[in-house]
Amino acid sequence: MQFSQIYGHTETKQLLVNSVQAQHVAHAQLFLGGEGSANLALALAYAQYLNCEDPQPQDSCGTCSSCTKISKRIHPDLNFVMPVTKTKDQSEALSKHFVKPWRAFLDDSPFQTLNDWMQFIGADNKQGNIAKEESRELIRLTSLKAFEAKYKVIVVWLPELLNGAAANALLKLLEEPPAATVFLLVTNAADRILPTILSRTQLVNVRASTDAEVIQYLQEKYQVEPERAYQVAQLAEGNLQAARVLSQEMTSDYFTFFLSWMRLCYNHKFDGVLEQSEDFQKLGRENQKNFLQFALGLLRKVLLYGVDQQLITFLPAPELDFVQKFSKLIHQGNGAQLSQQLNDAHYHIERNAHPKITFLNTSIQIAHLIRPVS
Repeated sequence: MQFSQIYGHTETKQLLVNSVQAQHVAHAQLFLGGEGSANLALALAYAQYLNCEDPQPQDSCGTCSSCTKISKRIHPDLNFVMPVTKTKDQSEALSKHFVKPWRAFLDDSPFQTLNDWMQFIGADNKQGNIAKEESRELIRLTSLKAFEAKYKVIVVWLPELLNGAAANALLKLLEEPPAATVFLLVTNAADRILPTILSRTQLVNVRASTDAEVIQYLQEKYQVEPERAYQVAQLAEGNLQAARVLSQEMTSDYFTFFLSWMRLCYNHKFDGVLEQSEDFQKLGRENQKNFLQFALGLLRKVLLYGVDQQLITFLPAPELDFVQKFSKLIHQGNGAQLSQQLNDAHYHIERNAHPKITFLNTSIQIAHLIRPVS
């Protein structure tokens, strides 16, 4: 993987490139980011840049023998340790037995989560971890010199799931690092890693993707139309995997649906609300939950706009027009109550309440909050 294949994160890419160019490559680095972030992708691109035979000012060349092998995850000096478990196809829970599915998993997307990985390998309801037996593999990997690259790179995905023995083995290796070996630890939860391991790593903070980066990712990677990509970005909150899943699940235009709903509620047209409740029911449970999350996000923007217009950095023209008009109806007295109604509706839908009844009840409450009957 090259840095150019990762959307945004210019500042982190530059930091990583500079460290190689200045020959200040730390032997252990911790890529910290939330689920669905670019932390694993950045670690992979960094590993490729480290061993590129013709590094460019901002990226690996992508064409040399090393880049070609690393991009396919078949380079002998690129090793992976990841959480695994016994499956019907594999009776021994060691990373080396899952190399082939791991390559396919990364080819699909490097932004996926542990749950996605467990489903990919057919773990059913089992939990994955990095077992104590992995400690011997770590020692074996580091005892070998690099075969053909400048650095032997060991990527440990989700080190917070290291078994105690495996964690201690890693700690010992970090305390007495083998020559020309770089450990790249990719984590979602640094607070669950041994403090002694953390103290021996150089931190690389990977922020959540911005809405603009999520939109670009969806449009260029999955050809999602601009309006839908924008709506998904509001729900994904910087999580690229969540954005990918949401873009596949969304079956309607949430903004148009919400705009129509608020107009009906404001005008107390409950016959129209009754008809719309039929459409809400047809959305399906996941879309119903996603729509309510979108509604909460849009309401938050309305509240922010009412406080200070500059707090809203970007909105498509139709949504900006709605926010400007709707902000005149939202004030300190009803803003929190409206949020609570939408939160309650989401809670009930999540727990299998009847969607039509939930929608109708929420509509009545919203109607009285935004335009009380005198």
